[in-house]
Amino acid sequence: MSKPIIADKKPAILELEPGTYYWCSCGSSQKQPFCDGSHQGTDFTPQKIELTKTQKVALCNCKYTQNTPLCDGSHAQI
Repeated sequence: MSKPIIADKKPAILELEPGTYYWCSCGSSQKQPFCDGSHQGTDFTPQKIELTKTQKVALCNCKYTQNTPLCDGSHAQI
């Protein structure tokens, strides 16, 4: 499997409204931390996020989290 591109070495801390979102797992999206389809033709697929209430989240931008799509601090080791 290919290695993802590190989009940033800090998480995207966002307050998201209820709805469906797609987290970029490849790191190539121009709409980080969300997918814009840049993964097409690669081993990567976006991860669906479904929220039922407004909440603050820290989405991984380094793409090496073990708790996708949430930041687990892996960026500190890169």
